[in-house]
Amino acid sequence: MLLKVIIVILFIGVIASLFGGLNFLVKDMGNSSKRLLYALGIRIGLAGLLIGCVIYGTYSGQLNSTAPWDRQLHPENAAPYQSTSKN
Repeated sequence: MLLKVIIVILFIGVIASLFGGLNFLVKDMGNSSKRLLYALGIRIGLAGLLIGCVIYGTYSGQLNSTAPWDRQLHPENAAPYQSTSKN
């Protein structure tokens, strides 16, 4: 559960950095300020941490897929086949 909270917090941080960079882009038109580059660096760092957490979660088994198309990859999660024909 803690990993999911960390993933959500990192995702919110990436979105906040994205909008912060947009704000700096609009306000610093023509200004040689480096705030936009710093926002980009923070966003890249947060996105890297986010991807790392997702990879760690899937590798450790804390995150799993419940997509219907993923059942063929994990047959133990699929419902057993029941024949409807009578002999």
